Amino acid sequence: MFRSRSAILALFMIPVLSAGCAGGGEPAESEPAAASEPAAATAAPLNPNLATEDELTTVPGITAEAAAAVAGGRPYLRAADLHAALAEAIGDEAALAAYGALWLPINLNDVTNDEVLLIPGVGDRMAHEFEEYRPYVDMGEFRMEMGKYVDEEEVERLARYVYVPIELNSATREEIMAVPGMSERMAHEFEEYRPYTDLDQFRREMGKYVDENEVARFERYVTLNPGG
Repeated sequence: MFRSRSAILALFMIPVLSAGCAGGGEPAESEPAAASEPAAATAAPLNPNLATEDELTTVPGITAEAAAAVAGGRPYLRAADLHAALAEAIGDEAALAAYGALWLPINLNDVTNDEVLLIPGVGDRMAHEFEEYRPYVDMGEFRMEMGKYVDEEEVERLARYVYVPIELNSATREEIMAVPGMSERMAHEFEEYRPYTDLDQFRREMGKYVDENEVARFERYVTLNPGG
């Protein structure tokens, strides 16, 4: 279990509107928002699997040594893995404070409660709402459900921290290109070997073009539905 963040959220994190009520019914009352920089609320966090070491050092609290440690631990397949590495390098509180500018997108359908609580501004009530509507079919569903509890701007901020895996055999080119780090060439390879019968086939075919770490990184963004 991760340590409590209540004391540091007020100092470091992007303010958030109200979290949803625990029962998934009426929206909770709004909580006062602390002052924040508009750019921080709109800029997408750096992806720790893709950012250069120089880019990592632009994140508050991350030194050159910490950036090298983060880069050396790639690929991160879960937010918990990133948190463990970053907390070891700069401490738990500094790691939590960094997540407004650095983040590994998390799979809405298999994320743990502890990982959801790492998202800046998300508390127990909103974490409950994330879990309440599983499984998500797509990000449109996430936006619709979270829009019951927070306004559109906050929904879009939260959406930068999460994703729903794409279905390999039916995903459009646009959906494939939305995978972090995707190139036109690799998107073509994703499509080239359809229909996939299982994920072993995906790993084998993609392994012709990228190394096993990159295959594993891509795999976390996809799913395969029988007959899909």
